[in-house]
Amino acid sequence: MPNPTAAILIIGDEILSGRTRDANMYHLAGELTRVGIDLREVRVVPDDHDAIVAALNALRATHDHVFTSGGIGPTHDDITADAVAAAFGVGIDVRGDARGILEALFARKGIELTETQLRMARIPDGATLIVNDVSGAPGFSIGNVHVMAGVPGIFRAMVAVLLPTLRGGTPRVSRERRIEIGEGRIAPQLAAIAAEFPGVSVGSYPFSENGVHGTNVVVRGTDSLAVEAALSRLDEQFPLSAS
Repeated sequence: MPNPTAAILIIGDEILSGRTRDANMYHLAGELTRVGIDLREVRVVPDDHDAIVAALNALRATHDHVFTSGGIGPTHDDITADAVAAAFGVGIDVRGDARGILEALFARKGIELTETQLRMARIPDGATLIVNDVSGAPGFSIGNVHVMAGVPGIFRAMVAVLLPTLRGGTPRVSRERRIEIGEGRIAPQLAAIAAEFPGVSVGSYPFSENGVHGTNVVVRGTDSLAVEAALSRLDEQFPLSAS
């Protein structure tokens, strides 16, 4: 059975403007690889209702899972929850269990929960909460869409809670070799190895360090024996790269 597939939808004007560097995609990609869910696509959209709805509907129709990051805070431009509800054609309102989580959190801090902060308890009808111990404000899952915070620490906490509940597949094995030869000069050999081992991906990434021009070759796949066989073939072609 093939691994489940996934897409990531990153939401926020601050990402597109360059003000904020996204860290969540990097973290989630590694975690998905670890549990055998294949990341196939990443999109970034602004804080625009229609753009979020359109991207979400396109991605959830073509992937087993869609993970979103950003736009579920208390401010006026945090519109992700409303857009998700619109995409699924369901209602949205403050939900009792989400409100209870926030009230308990703010009570422990001795702070009164405001109407603005209560926006974080607005959950689409039929969704399941994704709790976290960092901020207390929950994310949620609805259908095959998992909606999480944009703040990296909170996002990571939600991922840690969510991933064990999802069906994974076979984790991908990744091995790397450093070859001090330019990418163009080894392209034919890499193509031959990729053709010989069709279940394995062979990626080449050129580098230039201290006057040395070379290529980092990454061999990846779900079949560890096939990965090792392809790596052995690479080492036969370029024996000085073996390590």
